[in-house]
Amino acid sequence: MSDLFASFDASSLSFADVEPGDGQRWTTWPSTIPTQRGPQPWPAWVVQDAGALDTELGILKTGKEADVFLLERAVPGDPSQRSLLAAKRYRSSEHSSFHRSAVYTEGRTTRNTRDARALAKKSSHGREVAASAWSLAEFEALCRMHQLGAPVPYPVQVNGTEVLMEFIGDASGTAAPRLAQVRSDRGELAGLYAQIVGIMRIFAAAGFAHGDLSAYNLLVHEGRVRVIDLPQIVDLIANPQGMDLLHRDCVNVCDWFTRRRVECDAEELFAELLAASWA
Repeated sequence: MSDLFASFDASSLSFADVEPGDGQRWTTWPSTIPTQRGPQPWPAWVVQDAGALDTELGILKTGKEADVFLLERAVPGDPSQRSLLAAKRYRSSEHSSFHRSAVYTEGRTTRNTRDARALAKKSSHGREVAASAWSLAEFEALCRMHQLGAPVPYPVQVNGTEVLMEFIGDASGTAAPRLAQVRSDRGELAGLYAQIVGIMRIFAAAGFAHGDLSAYNLLVHEGRVRVIDLPQIVDLIANPQGMDLLHRDCVNVCDWFTRRRVECDAEELFAELLAASWA
């Protein structure tokens, strides 16, 4: 916890005397509407107090289209209201190298006609709309998969180009390793593979594929696999390339495990997931 929070006497605290310091802001929770907040019931660790401060603690990951920061949301002087969050912030298109986006967005629609025109013209407003569309797509995907029981980070809120979600790691702020970083024996890896197949089956049964699944967007925390990076989630029916992207997910996963002597077959996995999507 930051020194600022530890220095307060909660019994005599006046929030009127508190001002955010460097790397801080007032919580953005009150500025979001119900549809921009995660599924209810909200976990007990979700800090809803309007007097909370958000403090940036560092960067967790840089990526093609977004950067992920470690954020502490806490009420000054109240150690019971404190949680660590991952803040994923999408860049506008001129600062993004996510050049394959059209592959994933086929079949998606934009309801707002002004936004649709701005996207088509690639205006400055259109670039902001595009960045917000990715954050909203990820938030909605996280909400949907969380409700289906998939092991995804709990989505706390979306606000513009920022998605706040559960931080997967320990209380000190050390993030869970990606699958690519895990060093386990073949038996343990076989167990992780079985978990991943279960995750892919949940997605397929709901009519979706992750679309970019690999050992780099699967986390392993306390023996449990968690899947991240869902902005490109693909509707298997609406997207003409949905089946190809599902097949690619199968190949990526099986190739990684095969190189580590875990028996698996991408074509068999693909057939199993197709059957799940048709059930």
